[in-house]
Amino acid sequence: MAEVKKTARGGGPGRGPEAGGWTRFVTVRPRLTLLVALVLTALAVLAGSGVADRMGSGGWEDPAAESTYATGVLEDRFPGSQPNLLLLVDAGPEGVDAPAAAAEARGLAARLDAEPGVEGVGSYWSTGSPAFRSEDGRKAVIAARIGGEEKAAAVLDRIAPSYRGTHGPVEVSLGGGLAVRHEMQKTIEEDLLRAELIALPLTLVLLVMVFGSAVAALLPLGVGIVAILGANAVLRGITEFTDVSVFAQNLTTALGLGLAIDYALFIVRRHREELATGADPRTAVRATLRTAGRTVLFSALTVAASLSAMLVFPQYFLRSFAYAGIAVVLLAAVAALALLPAALVLLGDRVNALDLRRLLRRGRAPRPDAPGRSAEGAGWARTAALVMRRAPVFAVLTTAGLVLLGLPFLGVEFGTADDRQLPATASSRIVQDELRHGFPGNPGGGLTVLAEGPATPAQYTAYRERIAALDGVARAEGPVTAGPGHAFFTVVPEGEGVGAGAQRTVAELRAAPAPFDTSVTGQAAALVDSKDALAERLPWAAGIIVVVTLLLVFLLTGSVLVPVQAVVLNALSLTAMFGAVVWVFQDGHLAGLLGFTPTGDIETTLPVLMFCVAFGLSMDYGVFLLSRVKEEYDATGDHEHSIRFGLSRTGGLITAAAVILAVVMVAIGTSRVTNTKMLGLGVALAVLMDAMVVRSLLVPAVMKLTGRLTWWAPGPLRRFHDRFGISESDGRNHSPAPDVQGVYEKRREAASSRA
Repeated sequence: MAEVKKTARGGGPGRGPEAGGWTRFVTVRPRLTLLVALVLTALAVLAGSGVADRMGSGGWEDPAAESTYATGVLEDRFPGSQPNLLLLVDAGPEGVDAPAAAAEARGLAARLDAEPGVEGVGSYWSTGSPAFRSEDGRKAVIAARIGGEEKAAAVLDRIAPSYRGTHGPVEVSLGGGLAVRHEMQKTIEEDLLRAELIALPLTLVLLVMVFGSAVAALLPLGVGIVAILGANAVLRGITEFTDVSVFAQNLTTALGLGLAIDYALFIVRRHREELATGADPRTAVRATLRTAGRTVLFSALTVAASLSAMLVFPQYFLRSFAYAGIAVVLLAAVAALALLPAALVLLGDRVNALDLRRLLRRGRAPRPDAPGRSAEGAGWARTAALVMRRAPVFAVLTTAGLVLLGLPFLGVEFGTADDRQLPATASSRIVQDELRHGFPGNPGGGLTVLAEGPATPAQYTAYRERIAALDGVARAEGPVTAGPGHAFFTVVPEGEGVGAGAQRTVAELRAAPAPFDTSVTGQAAALVDSKDALAERLPWAAGIIVVVTLLLVFLLTGSVLVPVQAVVLNALSLTAMFGAVVWVFQDGHLAGLLGFTPTGDIETTLPVLMFCVAFGLSMDYGVFLLSRVKEEYDATGDHEHSIRFGLSRTGGLITAAAVILAVVMVAIGTSRVTNTKMLGLGVALAVLMDAMVVRSLLVPAVMKLTGRLTWWAPGPLRRFHDRFGISESDGRNHSPAPDVQGVYEKRREAASSRA
């Protein structure tokens, strides 16, 4: 066997066997620790109440983009040009021009115009615009604008009951961007509650299956609930200073439960290993915090770093997920390193109490340390041995399979979220579908060209004729003026309002010469600007993730090769997710089964969000595996044995954590909002592929192929790691637990006899 390396580093920062200040406080004053945690949690409940009501449902636009600027000026100067509330008036067979229907509609428009907070009211009956009248003549539109997102939601709640429903000879339904966003926000809140009601009991059942003990199973669940409540309080505070997307609450629930359970699984598993060696509960907790505690903290920092990359993007939709993700990850780690150890000290050996699996064993002796029991550990050791014996085959086939699953992403088309995110039965979605298919021009759609600067009527006319002649333009109308120096033109593109043709029209409008300053806005223009902003910032985000990952994994392992492997293999583990997103949600396969409407494209920001979240979770599992492999390699110097040991001790843990997190993400994926469904199901697939394919097959194969070079680093970097590195080793010369060690010894004896 290779020479065993000494790992004790007395005097190094946090490396020696002595308990640190935090460890001493948690283990010596566990009741005080729990009391403080209870008080802080109660305060978080109060502080986080009503957080959803302060969140927005937009945030996909770049606030510094041309389209955003033009929209702001138009809202100020021409509120009627940017309607966000549409009243669809159905006059039935008599038609919208019938005297009774027309009189009722004019009365509704006049009443709406008098409502506080409502401006820019216009209608078919006041303008005669054919875009406001359906092609069959049975329906027409009253358009208005309510300014300010928070105020707009309150105004809509106040006035909607007065207008929705039957009014004499007409039936009124509410639509428009404001109604869609408002209904989407309410739908997300309802779906999130349902997801929590699904995920919590299923998670508890799975934890009981993993631990056996009901007491041990409740601990990770408690850590997750504390993390979620704390993150909601943090988000409530952030809403005082900036916009936060309501979608971020889904990530709070998913990561709060998922990562808290991951960390608690790791802590409780290591604690029970220490108890199995005969240590008393307080000593076991101290050893656990010196070892697994460091890994949990390191993992949380790695995940938080991946999520922080979204802060470089200007869209508050993405930034919101960074706020929520960083908060819940760090709070999950704090709860796992403070609240959980204190509970373990107080529980002592009772952490293994209430073994519910006895009901299924029919009198057989219980196995309290389920995550590390002999059969499971030996099974993962056999898997590692098999993979390493056929390392080239497993490496090539696994890589080829993952690349193949990701090929559909090469055909991705980026678009923007609209009302079709909602279920087909949603009232605002029904209105928008009617406007999309039954009207010659969508009253709330199209492109708008803002003209600023002095101009003559002849110059306006010449410009309108110039843009009307552009390829892809169905018609151009205007100008509508508001005093000297401000006017706008309405441009209706051919084909789909946000399709490739409309995006080309945006570029042509922006390039068209004009004797005044022009700015183009509209859904297609906002999409073009959003894509440009993402493309500009994406290298920075990727650079942050890669650099931080390389640095942190080096601090963990002291190797220059392992960090590179981690980045490449983590990225490779996400290919199945991206391929499935395009195949299912863009191309529409399984749309009927999953209950969504495919639009032929993917919302522009979703792949960025899913990459940051899934990459961080992948690193979480990678850290768990690498920390145990490195710990054993430091103790034995045997590379292949260390891989077997690491997988045998963490394979079941990682798989259990991945399954539990996947359950939480699938519960999120039951949402009726397509983007939330895509996020939940996509990340669930990525997590399972990473745990069951990449960590179980590809990582052992690649580490076998790189051999002892896996741990190489040049002298200066090695000395840097010796001084500042992070290790799960606590200075003791660890060896596998007796159950797993027996398997190894038998194999070595068999190999020696054969030799």
